[in-house]
Order: sequence, then structure tokens, then C-alpha cells
Amino acid sequence: MKKILALILALVMALSLVACGSKDDNDTPDDGDKTNTIKVGLICIGDENDQGYTYNFIRGKEAATQALAAKGINVEWVIKYNKGENDDCTNANIECAEEGCQLIINNSYGHEPFMLKVAGKSEYKDIQFIGCANCGSRSDSLENTHNAFANIYEGRYVAGVVAGMKLQEMIDNGDITAEQAVIGYVGAFSFAEVISGFTAYYLGAKSVCPSVTMKVQFVGSWSDATEEANAASALCDAGCVMISQHSDNTTPATMAQTKGAFHTGYNNDMTGVAPDASLIGTRIDWAPYFEYAIETVYNGGTIDQDWCKGIADGSVVMTTLNEKICAKGTAEKVAEVEKALKDGTLQVFDTSKFTVKGETVTHAFALDTDGDFTPDAEEAVFDGAFHESYFQSAPYFTLQIDGIEWLNSAYGN
Repeated sequence: MKKILALILALVMALSLVACGSKDDNDTPDDGDKTNTIKVGLICIGDENDQGYTYNFIRGKEAATQALAAKGINVEWVIKYNKGENDDCTNANIECAEEGCQLIINNSYGHEPFMLKVAGKSEYKDIQFIGCANCGSRSDSLENTHNAFANIYEGRYVAGVVAGMKLQEMIDNGDITAEQAVIGYVGAFSFAEVISGFTAYYLGAKSVCPSVTMKVQFVGSWSDATEEANAASALCDAGCVMISQHSDNTTPATMAQTKGAFHTGYNNDMTGVAPDASLIGTRIDWAPYFEYAIETVYNGGTIDQDWCKGIADGSVVMTTLNEKICAKGTAEKVAEVEKALKDGTLQVFDTSKFTVKGETVTHAFALDTDGDFTPDAEEAVFDGAFHESYFQSAPYFTLQIDGIEWLNSAYGN
């Protein structure tokens, strides 16, 4: 009798283990029903431990998975972490395709050439490939490639307003002079995406602190925690009392706090690591796009070739305002600015608000691969503003406006 009971107990335990299944970093657990499941690959330049860029994608992936589950669509994810902008990315795309992914998302600007090498293969023509922050898929001859980004410059502008209000409060309190209202910006590369972002940020700050100036230090990498910290430190030493960033890590925030400067972040709420310095952050919320793209592929539809949304659509969001250290009235001003961005009464790149070499901008220019300015193929300046991400989702604002000093430049893949 004891042997029979032991046998029954062992059988029950075995069935329990099967029912529980297993999960690793790359896969969603199998619920046993493949009829309502879609397999999606996500290729990342880093991993979620950066607490910045890739972490933000993982956050979007998790929110979209929950939203789709509520619609009866299960997503099985295959995630490839720490894939560089080289043939590691090529191989990761092939691996996802061979593992049965119907949709493959590449999360870094420099992933696109390697993604396109795989997407163009005849054996993968039925798989959909997405390049985030890219523009090549918009104009290639492949029907299975797509671009996606968001109007993050809107969030940058709002963060700039928050920074500018703090600077103006410091001036009004006598903590700094008007000439000492200097922002230091840690940038990855001197590419349009970065230039567009820090210009929008500066214009937001200048809208509430007219004397503000900015210094930009490029680090030549999307994610190098040490170099980002070094750049922030050098900027503080050069007199910058506010630090912001277009880089993937939290080290500019922690360095700003160490140096006694204030900070605004990107991709994540950085008040947790720099509670006495970080005022606010902005990020792209990838959940709406992931939900749209995955649901469309699941239902046999066609994804937009080039997709871009902003604050009005919930694809650009602000992190929680650190009201403990923000200037008085900041929350109300943020609400005012966000409303104006949503209803279109505020144009971030209003050409009456900035100059280039002392002149009002009437035509758009693009930055070529050699770093030289050439006339833009599409005229983005009309109706009194430079219309960023109007002709394509990927940013193309590359003007060097007055008031912003580039301390160096950095071009990469």
C-alpha cells in the first residue's frame, strides 16, 4: 500500500512540474495553446540592467504583452541581449527567424544594415522586420521591412522647460547669475536623433530662462557608463549647473548629484539613483507601437512602413516630477506645455525662437555622412516652423543653432 501511495505521489509531482513549465530570459512560457500565439523576436543593443535604453524596451514589451493577452493574443518572445551594431546583429536576426519568429524588432539605430541583410533573403520574405529609430526601411525595395520611432523631441522640450524653470529660480534667488545658467548635455553621437533632442531641450529651457546657454559633449557611444560619467563630470567642471543626456546609462545623473548640479533624464525615472539632482525624465513608451504591430501581424494585416507618434498618442511620456527639488509652479507649467503640444498650438522648432549664425532659418539642411551640411531633399521648414519627423519617423533636424556650443563631434555606425 505504501508503494502504491508513493507511486501516486511521484506521479502527481511530475505532472505538477510539467504544468508549471519553465522560463528563461528569452521566452514567454508556453500555455499549451498555439492557436492564439504569435512569436516575436526582440534584438537589443544592451540589456535591462542598463536601467535606461534597453530597459525601456523591456518595459514596453511587458506592457504590450499584457494588453494583447487581454485581447486573447499570447506573445512568445525570443529576446537577444547585448547584440552589437555588427554581424552579431545579423546572426541574431537569423536565429530569431530560424526559431520561428513572425515579427523581429531591432532596437538600435545601428542595427538596421544588418537587419536588412537578413530581411532581404528570400527564405525570410514572409517575416516582418522592424528597425527602431531608422529610416532605410522606408525607402528600400523590401515589403517586409518597417521603421518606427516617436516624437521624443516633444518630451525633450518639456524636460527643458522643467530645467529652465529651475535655472530661472536659481537666478531669481541669487544662487547663480544669469550668465551662469549653463546646461551641460551628454550626447552619444552627433547624429540627427541626438541633435534634434538636445536642441528641443534647449529651446524648452530658453522659453522660461532667456539667458540659458548649453554645452554638448559627445561620447562616441550609445552606451558607455564610464565615458558618460566622465563627460558629465567635465561639463560640471566647465561650469554647467544642469546636466541632461542622450545616452543609455544613469551615470550622468549620479555624477551630477556628486558634483552638486541638477539633472534631467532619459529612458527612465532617474530620481531613484539621484534624488537630490534629477528633476524629471522623458521616454518613448514602446507599448502602443508594439501592441499595434504585433496585433496587426497576428491578424494578417500590414504594418505601416514608417510609424511615428508623440505625446498626444501616449507614445512619449514624462517620468514623475521630483517636486521636492523642482521650481515652484513646475507641475502647472508642464501641464500647460503638454496641452499645447497635444493641440498643436506649440511648435517645438518654431523658427522665430532660434537663429543659426544670427540668421532666421528659412530652409532645412541635412547632415551628410562626412559631417557636412547640405540642402535637405525635402523642405521641412514651412508655416513658421521646422517640422521634425514629418516626412519620416526618424529625426532629421541637424541645425547647429545659436546658444548651443558643440565641444566636439562624434560620428559612428
